[in-house]
Amino acid sequence: MTGWRGETVAFLGFMERQKNLVRRYWAWEIVWLVYSMVSVLSIGFLASGLGRFGGRFDLRQAQLYLLIGSVLWGYMSLVFFEIAYAIGWERWEGTIEHTFMAPVRRATHLVGICAFAMLYGLARTTVVVVVAELLFHLDLSHANVPAALAVLAAATPAMVGVAILASILPLLSPEKGDQMTVAVQGVILLVSGVYYPISVLPWPLQALGRVSPMTYMLEGIRGSLLQGRQVTQLVPELALMLGMGLLLVPAGLLIFGWAERRAKRLGLLKRSG
Repeated sequence: MTGWRGETVAFLGFMERQKNLVRRYWAWEIVWLVYSMVSVLSIGFLASGLGRFGGRFDLRQAQLYLLIGSVLWGYMSLVFFEIAYAIGWERWEGTIEHTFMAPVRRATHLVGICAFAMLYGLARTTVVVVVAELLFHLDLSHANVPAALAVLAAATPAMVGVAILASILPLLSPEKGDQMTVAVQGVILLVSGVYYPISVLPWPLQALGRVSPMTYMLEGIRGSLLQGRQVTQLVPELALMLGMGLLLVPAGLLIFGWAERRAKRLGLLKRSG
């Protein structure tokens, strides 16, 4: 009887410990909940989006539509990750105080990270595209590649600006900031039309999608690759994305500077959370 009673107490103790861990790291639980919702809702909206292809369903066209979204999301999420997690990596490596005390401008620091993220992202994306072409024999006979590259170039600064803004979260909250950047990334995935047109979303999510630079990047690149749209036909989208970049990058650098000064004043740099 004593043995069974002891095992029962231990069993309940382990349950209690796991409950306390969930309570202690509740922000991560919210992140995983958001990601679970994003995964489920994305599949639902994907099914709705496929219905927008019309009565004559073109499987190859749908495949290319989805692959373009997946490839671009892979590129932009890598750029976002490298920039947004720059502070987290510095903390993890124990170099954050040295980096922030180095005699260099913060813009130089962040732009250097951004440049690497974009080059690394392009290299990885190129490999993915080559493999996808070998496996699926993609039909790009109507594609306007220069126009697609112009859209990518115009959209990248805006997405970099969003990533810089997200990288501020770990400065403001060493304990919960990293988790919140993951949640931001999940929301961008849901509302930007990566796997479906945003017209299938309910209006509150459509409103969020319309302020996401990635929405216009996806629309522009899909238009140039699937429909052969020319650069001249994409001028409104290009101007909008460039305008977003001109606004978001300086705003990100300015707010990052404020967050850095706050972190130094409060002694938040070295804390691992």
